Amino acid sequence: MLTDMAVEKVRSFMDTQTAEGDVGLRVGVRGGGCSGFQYALALDNKKEEDHVFDFEGIRLIVDPASLRYVDGSTVDYTESLMGAGFEVNNPNVVASCGCGSSFRIADEEASCGT
Repeated sequence: MLTDMAVEKVRSFMDTQTAEGDVGLRVGVRGGGCSGFQYALALDNKKEEDHVFDFEGIRLIVDPASLRYVDGSTVDYTESLMGAGFEVNNPNVVASCGCGSSFRIADEEASCGT
């Protein structure tokens, strides 16, 4: 799911791109950080094995391996004195690092003693 602010920002980014094909916001995870995983958000083309969800005209693209980690999440866009950017609110997270850039879900082992 995307918040209204995230929808607005993704549309704005997509309007400035000249990409062709099945373009959408890819929401995924990759290994890294002290808690085990980090989010990866980018405008991308759909691949054959991807899951695609439509949210207010925005395509959310999730690869099969990432789906279990981001299922039920909400993507938001926040602006503050500390900066601006996309933020993932994920109900599956049981631990995250101090800076909030990596996370762990219940069935995964911590990579550095969190």
